[in-house]
Amino acid sequence: MQITNRIHFRNFSGDLFGGITAAVIALPMALTFGVASGAGPAAGLYGAILVGFFAALFGGTPTLISEPTGPMTVIMTAVITNLTAAADDPEKGLAMAFTVVMMAGVLQILFGVLRLGKYVTLMPYTVVSGFMSGIGIILVILQLGPFLGEKAPKGGVLGTLGDLPNLLSGLNSSALFLSLLTVAVIVLIPIIVPTQFKKWFPPQLIALLVGTLVSMWLFPGAIVDRIEPFNAGLPTLRMPVFTSTELQLMFVDAMILAVLGCIDALLTSVVADSLTRTEHNSNKELIGQGIGNLMSGLCGGIAGAGATMGTVVNIQAGGRTALSGLIRAFILMIVVLWAAPLTQNIPLAVLAGIALKVGIDIIDWDFLKRAHQVSWKGTAIMYGVIALTVFVDLMVAVGIGVFIANIVTIDRLSMLQSKSVKAITDADDEIQLTEEEKKLLDQGQGRILLFHLSGPMIFGVAKAISREQKALKYCDALILDLSDVPHMGVTSSLTIENAIDEALDKGCSVFVVGAAGQTKRRLGKLGIWDRIAPENLLSERVDALRQSVDELDRFATSS
Repeated sequence: MQITNRIHFRNFSGDLFGGITAAVIALPMALTFGVASGAGPAAGLYGAILVGFFAALFGGTPTLISEPTGPMTVIMTAVITNLTAAADDPEKGLAMAFTVVMMAGVLQILFGVLRLGKYVTLMPYTVVSGFMSGIGIILVILQLGPFLGEKAPKGGVLGTLGDLPNLLSGLNSSALFLSLLTVAVIVLIPIIVPTQFKKWFPPQLIALLVGTLVSMWLFPGAIVDRIEPFNAGLPTLRMPVFTSTELQLMFVDAMILAVLGCIDALLTSVVADSLTRTEHNSNKELIGQGIGNLMSGLCGGIAGAGATMGTVVNIQAGGRTALSGLIRAFILMIVVLWAAPLTQNIPLAVLAGIALKVGIDIIDWDFLKRAHQVSWKGTAIMYGVIALTVFVDLMVAVGIGVFIANIVTIDRLSMLQSKSVKAITDADDEIQLTEEEKKLLDQGQGRILLFHLSGPMIFGVAKAISREQKALKYCDALILDLSDVPHMGVTSSLTIENAIDEALDKGCSVFVVGAAGQTKRRLGKLGIWDRIAPENLLSERVDALRQSVDELDRFATSS
């Protein structure tokens, strides 16, 4: 695989078609996510333009298309809602929300500079699946109000669920019809449109056009809420706004946006790699995403990340370099400058239908159906993360999910690794020994304790080492075989130190075999090599057995 992110014109036609196609898909999604977030359609468009442009220009994945996504919109909605309520002023709250987007961008840049890219996606799939499914459920619930033709209730998920009886009793039948029509079009278009034309007729755009035209034809006088008019033109700079009392809340929100944006972008980069047979630069991509979100917040746009749908379509249309992302941004800017007034006819119910379908698609249905067949522990973790994501807090869900998943994994690895800790005094086939080694061990008559360790000695193995250490009271010579230990953790190192000290205090001869690399350095830093005679540090187990037998024979003769 090759790493590339240079912008060149050797694939201009492919990048041109890729950029055009990605822009066609981005338009309805940007409007939808802008309105759904509460920041307005202009914020969605500016986010799609600025995040997409700067992430393409400075990022590390040439074919990645970055824009507002469903998961990022869910977080952005919560940020705007919380800060608007805290500030007691919608305009100030919105300004603080854009500041959070800037802060998230700075954090992403910092992640890239610190080279944390390879760690961002090191999350158990059960946690990622539960987290994304929870976000999908949140997006669906938050769209129920607009989907039924009502204002979105306050209070987020719990507020919407609590107000559901009122929403159903006061639903707008015209808006509901448009919402259902929108979902139906999105579902049916991939089925009825021939494969060769699908990239030119994205379901979301067709649903947007059909829903808008039908609303103008069937319900010209009906009360159907539509997109509020917004100024078409270049965005104005918005300086950071914050208060000392809300700074901590804003930082937490920024951290959630930054981490989710990193995960979203890098997972999409992996998808792009598999389609183009290239290899992205994770740290550079984080820097590009950070710059994009920083500029989006400065210009009043919502946060964005790598978008799987736009990226795949870009690649399928021929996009291979960052030029396709830049072309897409320029096309969207032209739409903002010249076609913004046309958006005033778009019903909010149509956008709610698009967003609701996005939420349904985000839910990991495939794994939900099979999780219980794979692992009941993994299933419990996944459903726990879903519940915490929907009803408690996104950061709490990820933190608790990762913690429990890691504890379960460490417990399992420790249990398996503990089986490789063997302490024997005779040739009982628990350890693979040569004939000479078996003979020498038998000559020890139970007074030689062979302590064999194998594999990485993580902290969970320390208990097994301590358990086997009890056999020390019956021996006169301890052979510690570390030949098969590539890594020695601090906890295990301290346990080994205790075993050696106990043996020395009893007057036992201590031999260490095969200590090398990190294991030798770690034990050396504990001062263990100063306590053992240099001639007792050996590279072969058979040599240690010979010396042990000789010492025991000399002791028996002298006594």
